[in-house]
Amino acid sequence: MAVGLGLVERVMLTTLTTVPCCTFFFINVTMLFTLRSKLVFRETSRYILLYNLLFADTAQMALSQLLYILSIGRIMLTYPVCGTLVMLANITNEVSPLTLVVMSLERYVAVCYPLRHAAIITIRNTAVAIIVIWAFCSLNVLVRIILLLNFPFQDLESLKMNSFCSTLNMFLVPVAAHYDKVYTCFLFISAGMAVISSYIGVMVAARSAATDKASARKARNTLLLHLVQLGLSLLSTMHNPLLIAISKIVTRIVLVRIQNVFYVFIIILPRCLSALIYGLRDQTIRPFLVYYLCCRLKLSVAPTKADVSS
Repeated sequence: MAVGLGLVERVMLTTLTTVPCCTFFFINVTMLFTLRSKLVFRETSRYILLYNLLFADTAQMALSQLLYILSIGRIMLTYPVCGTLVMLANITNEVSPLTLVVMSLERYVAVCYPLRHAAIITIRNTAVAIIVIWAFCSLNVLVRIILLLNFPFQDLESLKMNSFCSTLNMFLVPVAAHYDKVYTCFLFISAGMAVISSYIGVMVAARSAATDKASARKARNTLLLHLVQLGLSLLSTMHNPLLIAISKIVTRIVLVRIQNVFYVFIIILPRCLSALIYGLRDQTIRPFLVYYLCCRLKLSVAPTKADVSS
């Protein structure tokens, strides 16, 4: 990423990305602490799912910034080290959209099947869903590792990479790039259809006389936010295919600058939204989040009772 950039430009880019990244990292970590600080958060499925979403986003943000700093500093890693970092980044990158799908389904059940919600959306079922999400993403990474085994590493003079560490540079065999495209399309279409279907289901239920209108309206707004987040999150999974396509029509220095723009708006920005959206919108979380962000200073706003239906 740093190829063709001068020292001043590299320092400016590092500052412009690291400062907001550290700021949002602090907010995300505070939000994670908030979600573990109270019993109501630890025993409510929607907050457990939110914790999983924030954990994946925070880990992805930290790994992405680490890879960015390594590349901007022109630090070359070995293939095993780079592969480990890239695979961890891929796992956390894919956990977020799948968690949003489960969160959307939870809202759908809450509105369309309110009497069965407590029986279906249990702590145990939520834990199983989270385990399945991480297992599915790990299985995808395992497939990528198996594909990399086809590369003749034994013919290399050294395992040290000749360019910066990134997912794009770990496509050492053509089949790996093809697999990434197919998997990205599958993830994008499947997750998008799940969230849209949930939204349509809530809209239909909202017209029923037996449905709580206020609850349906809140669920509809929440699903719209999920859809926006999903679009931004899944856009990050299309980061590599976009760069591959652009690299064929622009020069190397132009590609480097495009990569930096994509990094900020496609990788970092979506990972910063969850804490802000839910932390400020949720009436239960907001007082505690502000309290901890202000380093436990006394506030005039008192924590409110859990509003599980919002």
